[in-house]
Amino acid sequence: MIMNFAMSQNKISIGSQAPDFSLNDQNGKEVSLKGLLSKGPLVLYFYPKDETPGCTKEACSFRDQYEDFKSVGAQVIGVSSDSVDSHRRFTEHYRLPFILLSDVGGAVRKQYGVPSTLGLLPGRVTYVIDRQGIIRYVFSSQFNAVKHTEEALKVLKELDQ
Repeated sequence: MIMNFAMSQNKISIGSQAPDFSLNDQNGKEVSLKGLLSKGPLVLYFYPKDETPGCTKEACSFRDQYEDFKSVGAQVIGVSSDSVDSHRRFTEHYRLPFILLSDVGGAVRKQYGVPSTLGLLPGRVTYVIDRQGIIRYVFSSQFNAVKHTEEALKVLKELDQ
């Protein structure tokens, strides 16, 4: 059984249709949820800020497990309010093999109901979305960044069976 560890503040939950969006990636290319889902299931993770200790640890964890995500047909997409240029530097610095989307102003973060911590720090929430755009899992933990990777991979392996 897949459990939902999301905070009650999230507007969307397991079984909900994932809100569509279009954002620019680290190369300035527009990317939409619909386009991403045409390639298979998706791990969409929201994180506070490029180059910060927790966010770097989380991104590198997804990087180090990237082949495992690919082996179950899933893509990994990171989203923060950082600029396209900041994302490009972050992906180059840590050799991140996946897309980072620039949500300047936080509109998509708000669409997904990602909470902030203490009302200040943007939240850290991971969504597993199936090919049909249905939210299959939500995990929220501001301080256990690596757990996002573990949880998402575990869920995708269960869905793949």
